[in-house]
Amino acid sequence: MNTHTPADPSEALRRSKRPKAAIAGPYGHPFHPVAVTIPIGAWSASLIFDLISFFVDDPEPFVVGARILLVIGIAGAVLASVLGFMDFLTLRRHTAAHRTALMHMGFNSAALALFVVSAVLRFDGPDTEVDVLAFVISLVAFAAVGASGWLGGKLAYHFGVRVADESTQIEGFR
Repeated sequence: MNTHTPADPSEALRRSKRPKAAIAGPYGHPFHPVAVTIPIGAWSASLIFDLISFFVDDPEPFVVGARILLVIGIAGAVLASVLGFMDFLTLRRHTAAHRTALMHMGFNSAALALFVVSAVLRFDGPDTEVDVLAFVISLVAFAAVGASGWLGGKLAYHFGVRVADESTQIEGFR
């Protein structure tokens, strides 16, 4: 038996559903999942701009656009990480949810660092072509975001972190 398992796991579950602070979003509606759409959308569009720039006669607008989108994604990721960390603080240590959240945070931190490296390489390069190394780094970072998203889904849909409890959910089915 794990000696770190809480005596009452239902108390740990109830705790994970309540916001740590009002800025994290109200009960049953956390802001972290909303905020992650900013970096995911910006980074997705950046990769699309990169791909387009490989095939057009004048890649400059797409190269510049991809850079800007990377910066928007980085800024959005910082905001999302603050909100996510507030949700993380609701988790009792040494639980499966806590371990999953640590992995989620690790993938996101690695992805953010890689996107920063990609952005630095791009701002150091010419506007007329995509830096291939920066593009590859962005692809690896985006894969890390995908793995992290899967873990985030597990936190919400499997463990119910910051999801309203079933007595609240039943109201939608009456």
